[in-house]
Amino acid sequence: MELDKVIKSRHSSRKFKDKMPNWRNIIECIDAMRYAPTAGNNCTLKVILVDDKEKIEKIADACQQGFVNQVKYIVVVCSNSTRLKNAYEEKGEKFNKQQVGAAIQNFLLKIEEKKLSTCWVGYFVEEQIKQILKVSENFEVEALFPIGYEEKIYAKKIKTDLDDILVFNDFKNKKMKNMNRVD
Repeated sequence: MELDKVIKSRHSSRKFKDKMPNWRNIIECIDAMRYAPTAGNNCTLKVILVDDKEKIEKIADACQQGFVNQVKYIVVVCSNSTRLKNAYEEKGEKFNKQQVGAAIQNFLLKIEEKKLSTCWVGYFVEEQIKQILKVSENFEVEALFPIGYEEKIYAKKIKTDLDDILVFNDFKNKKMKNMNRVD
């Protein structure tokens, strides 16, 4: 799939078919996370692939979002920023969040390429998730991703216009100076 097409077609799904995805495809998507940039080559991620139905039900309860229970797999992304905080002091936490976000974006684009569906779930009771999955104390649960095949394709939401996010040379300048025409 062409990169622009993958980027523009990526969206969140909250209604899934009962069809079981191939776990190997999900692992390929997880593998894409390893190629995201990292501060000082310190990978802080730990990814848990959950297929235990009982655990999925408990995770859905901890998320208080019913659609999480509709899937056969959930990917749980965790991180430990300790090494980054040791290396970069107060900036280590910021660098950790940046590299986790970059890794997740790689994962989401690969999910789209594989024609799977997910929704980035950031609302959950972290202590419950940690208990269910026996996550080490020094790790944070960053996000959850229920994985499946989309039941219904909804109309695409209109994304923010480029003019609403792009400025030039300072925060308030909406026009590029000395624009040369490029043919």
